[in-house]
Amino acid sequence: MRSVELGRTGLRVSRLGLGLASVGGMFAAVPESQAVATIDRAWDLGIRLFDTAPVYGYGRSEQRAGLALRGRPRNRFVLCSKVGRLIEPGGPDIQPIWAEPPAGLGPRLDYSYGAVMRSFEESLERMGIDRIDVLHIHDPELDYSTASTEALRALAELRGRGTIQAISLGVNHADVAARFLRDTGSAGPDCILLGGRYTLLDQSGADELLPLCEKLGVAVLAAGVFQGGVLAQSAPQGPPELVGRIDRLREVCRRYDVPLLAAAVQFPLAHPAVPAVVVGARSPQEITEVAAWLDHEIPPEFWAALGSAL
Repeated sequence: MRSVELGRTGLRVSRLGLGLASVGGMFAAVPESQAVATIDRAWDLGIRLFDTAPVYGYGRSEQRAGLALRGRPRNRFVLCSKVGRLIEPGGPDIQPIWAEPPAGLGPRLDYSYGAVMRSFEESLERMGIDRIDVLHIHDPELDYSTASTEALRALAELRGRGTIQAISLGVNHADVAARFLRDTGSAGPDCILLGGRYTLLDQSGADELLPLCEKLGVAVLAAGVFQGGVLAQSAPQGPPELVGRIDRLREVCRRYDVPLLAAAVQFPLAHPAVPAVVVGARSPQEITEVAAWLDHEIPPEFWAALGSAL
């Protein structure tokens, strides 16, 4: 799989990254052996970008990342994790989306300098890996003032020591990321993980954020490209406007014999600010299918027709 530069970070990543929320038990439990096999299969496919977080399964995703990646040549892959939530006994900020979370543990939101440093060290300990390459401030809108000052200061210190290589944001809101970049300037993030806001169904990230990132040399990792699974549904549910857009997309795909999910994976990569996409998978078969969609040859005239349908 071809590798590309991740903006100004000095890192090179595969065009496809594996997000590890699913193997942490998002919405449904995943056995440990299956989680490790999924990461192993991603490696066999040439994927060298892996993204996890403490809150994914309350530490379970990071532990499984470590099981699969420990012992592999450390300079051969880019590992991302996040800060902003501590996982601790009785943590109050429970998220009901995690299946079978570890008993007694929960997340606690905290973007303070000390909490960020502690979160980073605990992530390294859970994974048993000597460094994290890209560290995202996770959902900074939940405490923007602290995230944009104390959390950023902690990450800048880690980057200055060479402990991490890149400061990033992990966000689902393009306007929050754009505000963060405007407020912090050259001292701000080196890259951004953007969930669900530059996809076939939602291009709101292109309104302000992506042009700003292109101007500043900030790389964008596009996540959520299947829009929460809506594009994979045979009979999508939702507002009539949304269902109508999906029907139009499918018609263009039929006309050019292009799988809709291949178009979904490849669409963000046409933007100069987006070097890679990050997808979730909960089985070796799923990540194999996604890699095949990335490789699917799509004729240039398809994209022109698609633009009219969007």
